[in-house]
Amino acid sequence: MYQTIVNEFQGSFAAVPPVIAAIRLSAALFFAGIVGFERERREKPAGLRTHMLVSMAACLFILLSLQLAEMFPDSDIRVDPLRLIEAVTAGVAFLAAGIIFTSGGKVRNTTTGASMWLAGAIGLACGSGQLPLAALATGIVLAVLLVLRQVERWMGTR
Repeated sequence: MYQTIVNEFQGSFAAVPPVIAAIRLSAALFFAGIVGFERERREKPAGLRTHMLVSMAACLFILLSLQLAEMFPDSDIRVDPLRLIEAVTAGVAFLAAGIIFTSGGKVRNTTTGASMWLAGAIGLACGSGQLPLAALATGIVLAVLLVLRQVERWMGTR
């Protein structure tokens, strides 16, 4: 029994070596954590942990699909990246929709919902090895969240 458990944890990293997988998962946590920290600081319903978990899950789905494709190269298993992205996007959109609500005739938390959706995209980018793209998206979203907040105040819309 013990040896069976040990053998399971010695599974192969056929498509993505363990160090690369760790880097991609860590990057997904880091980049989404930056966005989540901003939401946490603003005391929004989805903050640091939520954004990090969403991004990590999306990254893991991509890594898992790469592993499965590599583990069974001669089988009928087909990995369709677009279907995977659609599935992750739909799942995150469902979570994001759960935090958007109406209060006093106003819709609330749409920006946080959108940032959760973005955290999923960051995780997908990290999982597919597109760390520069994930970093760029993180920087741009920070500019949107921080700089445009000041512009809205200046315009008197906030």
